[in-house]
Amino acid sequence: MLRTIVVGSCVSVQGLFVKALENGRIVVEVNGRQFAGTPIARN
Repeated sequence: MLRTIVVGSCVSVQGLFVKALENGRIVVEVNGRQFAGTPIARN
């Protein structure tokens, strides 16, 4: 499933959902690289 996260103050990353972290952030994967950030709410 595609998810979008915010990394830092102005960078967003969209990728495949990998896992949810205990602190409320999630991990997504893009081209073999994994990024952790705050998920953007889905409407």
